[in-house]
Amino acid sequence: MTGSSLFARAAELEAAGRPFAVATVVAVKRPTSARPGASGIVHPDGSIEGWVGGSCAQPVVVREALRALADGQPRLLRLSKDGPGEGRRADGVIELVMTCHSGGTLEIYVEPHIAAPQLWVIGTTPIAGALARLGSVAGWQVTVIDPIADADAFPAADRVVASADIRGLDPEASPYVVVASQGIWDEEAVGLSLTREVSYLGLVASPTRAGVVRDWLREETTLGDERIAALRAPAGLDLGAETAEEVALSILAELVQVRRGRANFVASPGPATVAGGLPDTITLEPVVDDIVLLDPVCGMTIERATARHLAEHDGVIYAFCSIGCRTRFIKEPATYLSASAPTPMHD
Repeated sequence: MTGSSLFARAAELEAAGRPFAVATVVAVKRPTSARPGASGIVHPDGSIEGWVGGSCAQPVVVREALRALADGQPRLLRLSKDGPGEGRRADGVIELVMTCHSGGTLEIYVEPHIAAPQLWVIGTTPIAGALARLGSVAGWQVTVIDPIADADAFPAADRVVASADIRGLDPEASPYVVVASQGIWDEEAVGLSLTREVSYLGLVASPTRAGVVRDWLREETTLGDERIAALRAPAGLDLGAETAEEVALSILAELVQVRRGRANFVASPGPATVAGGLPDTITLEPVVDDIVLLDPVCGMTIERATARHLAEHDGVIYAFCSIGCRTRFIKEPATYLSASAPTPMHD
């Protein structure tokens, strides 16, 4: 590729948020067909645009470019028939032996270009706000997701999505997801996240609360134990965090571990995340006007504007404080209802 076309193509890929590596010939020793300045763009699938050498050099360059994309580190390759053997020298040069050409040496610089990792923070809690701020400062592309999210409340976020449509959002993305709704819609948010491919899924919750969420997923969805095991809960390293900012810091530290391949647990679900599904009865946003705003299970009064967990029984729509109360009601409605049905409360 010519210099201008390479820069134009690189700019196009960066604007689209797609990772790639640029390989450039920086020095040659004849005989070799490559020339200094020859360059190419290597994609994550191993394809290459441009030319950096013949049939012997190119596969090696692609292999090292893919490694660079994996570890995020640039490298200088020295390809020679008479090299001392393959390996990284003390000065950082990677020596590679080519056995299928008549002679010559190539030195090729490989530079990875990796898009900023996507961090999806679910919820509008103080911890969600702190994580959005810290994530943005650390170079993550932050999206805050919640049906009642207000963009003005999260100025550090790159995007605020006032919806619960996790499955339909950026379907090609593999984000790092942290559910920080803290009991408001933990079950639905985790379940919806597990139906797509994500790089990490963490839940801000106590061990007891995390167990409740896992039990609900097993009982109320078709997600199997293998998928549920991908959930990291409680999310974050054990730093003894107490404040919202400290909790957010512990979570961000864990995300860095996962991203850099230093985590000692499996937090990348992979292709299996598309398996399973959620029942159609889950309701995240109010869809009717006439509902009973007193939770018949726990007795809590629900705000009409934030009523999300709904269920119908004998023609009456009831609102619940959480998916847990809603599930218990659906299983045994008679246990929680008095002889006379409550009168629906209107706005």
